[in-house]
Amino acid sequence: MKIGYFLSCEENGPADLLDQARAAEKAGFEGLWISDHYHPWNDEQGESPFVWAVIGALAEATALPVTTAVTCPTVRIHPAVIAQAAATAAAMLPGGFNLGVGSGEALNEQILGDDWPEADVRLEMLEEAIEVMRELWTGKVVSREGKHYRVRHARIYTLPERPPPILVSGFGPKSVDLAARVGDGYVTTSPDADSIERFRGGGGDGKLVQAGAKVCYGADEAEARRTAHRLWPNDGLPGELAQVLPTPEHFEQATELVSEEMIAETVPCGPDLEHHFESLQEYADAGVDELYVQQIGGGREFFDAYAREVLPRFS
Repeated sequence: MKIGYFLSCEENGPADLLDQARAAEKAGFEGLWISDHYHPWNDEQGESPFVWAVIGALAEATALPVTTAVTCPTVRIHPAVIAQAAATAAAMLPGGFNLGVGSGEALNEQILGDDWPEADVRLEMLEEAIEVMRELWTGKVVSREGKHYRVRHARIYTLPERPPPILVSGFGPKSVDLAARVGDGYVTTSPDADSIERFRGGGGDGKLVQAGAKVCYGADEAEARRTAHRLWPNDGLPGELAQVLPTPEHFEQATELVSEEMIAETVPCGPDLEHHFESLQEYADAGVDELYVQQIGGGREFFDAYAREVLPRFS
């Protein structure tokens, strides 16, 4: 399993993201994930730069491949616009850009006052959006009247040599099946062997499986646990809450029910790198091809420690 680094736009401004990307490349991480949000999950995280501007800078800052984790091309931004943005990113990162997509969260997608559809409709919209983007990546003039999207005499002129692979995020059976049917790969955030097996068996055999994980490395375990809970309590929310809560304020209210112990159960915290390794190994055992690790709270010592004691064990 390859290990990459997960750049959190919710927790870091543009300059910090570029610094982390350079540090990740120097440490030996093999790729970059970058989140695509309009809002952070809560005010404590405190950032949310426009991902496409940051990707342009990343193309100059490092030679690492980049995947969006993940972009929602359905409500806030029309898929024809995402198609142009992704084509430009792929042209700037030849052979090194993947468009990770998902059905989105109300947190980001309701900012223009649009209704937030039911889950089945969101998946239907995502499938049509993927069709729109792939058609535009042919370089032909596109006009179409779909169920959800209209495109009128649109043509993308700046194209990469090959269209970027589309990796589809999925957490339930229907979204996993969609990823297997229409995706070039699958994206998840847990070592869920059953979902990966479903993806492989449903048409995803031989396709790339990427995943993301969070850690909080630091010399003091108690302090690391407090940091992980302060910044990412939303990781402890169950079910579909992450998709339907509409504002950072709602997430802050909901996460009052999430304890520090609940976050520490899933996020390795502190200096015990054997614990970190064992947590990451669960993803390899589940069948993940590439795992992207986010260090909560920053800190250059994380890169030094992982370069020394964790990354060599996955090479």
